[in-house]
Amino acid sequence: MANTFAMAESRGGALRRVALEAVSAARALADASGGGEVHALLAGAPGIASLAPELGKYGADVVIVVEHAGLANANSEVLAATAAVRIRSGGYRAAVFSSSAQGRDLAPRVAAKLGVAMAADVTSFELAGDALVVRHPAYAGKVIATLRLTGTPAILTLRPGARAAVESAKAARVESAQPAIDPASSRVVVKEMIAGGSAKLDIGDAPVIVSGGRGLKSAENFKLVEDLAAAFGNAAVGATRAVTDDGWRPHSDQIGQTGRQVSPDLYVACGISGAIQHIAGMRNSRTIVAINKDKDAPIFKVADYGIVGDVLEVLPVLTAAVKQARSQG
Repeated sequence: MANTFAMAESRGGALRRVALEAVSAARALADASGGGEVHALLAGAPGIASLAPELGKYGADVVIVVEHAGLANANSEVLAATAAVRIRSGGYRAAVFSSSAQGRDLAPRVAAKLGVAMAADVTSFELAGDALVVRHPAYAGKVIATLRLTGTPAILTLRPGARAAVESAKAARVESAQPAIDPASSRVVVKEMIAGGSAKLDIGDAPVIVSGGRGLKSAENFKLVEDLAAAFGNAAVGATRAVTDDGWRPHSDQIGQTGRQVSPDLYVACGISGAIQHIAGMRNSRTIVAINKDKDAPIFKVADYGIVGDVLEVLPVLTAAVKQARSQG
């Protein structure tokens, strides 16, 4: 029986989906070890403690709340030091971070402070005796690497969407803690957080992503992708690197090896041939639908459903069908 640590990310005073996934993954590890507790660290501005019960719903037994006005914007130096102190004193078997931008920043810092092993971008894990066995994609997703972490604590970053957030209805206890470093004395001072396209659903959190490639032929035709996303009602718009390099879409929309890595419930690839660099960023989507006029396009090898046809003709028909289905409840 061993306790497990989880880092619960928040943004703008709200929990991110990856926070719930990290806590659920920690719950699974704790249960596999024989029933240990899950301790989640939640840090932010005063008032962030109100989010603690939600973490309990997803498996946290204890929520360590660190409230400080200087943490209204995430400060990596303060958060890494605070997490390291807690992990060192807690005697945890493993510590779970998200493989989000913040998690990829924090986890290596924490691992270095503790002098322990870390596995990044993990898609699955299991306890095997004294070792934590994890798997993660390598070489742009061409192979799946298996790693054995024998040190304690083992630190891992979990790929967003790789493991669903599962409710387990715990009544979490709340503990208050102070930052390990006074944010006012930190070498890093975060003055402001500017969210690009704040009115849009972030592709990292969206359950549905409609993504477009060069098969759309022009930037103006991306309106068809936006219309389908709007028809779903809970979808974000993504793009390939070629499209963002051409200026058709902002780089924040790019999905792929050098862009965002996503794992939505549904991914609709519109006019995307399926270069390995793009597939590396979306192949873990739960259901993939591909639309391409080339029946031999590589995208069809990873798609669950394929539509062979002109994307400019298929999209309006598909959008109308989604609208009709939603109107019928």
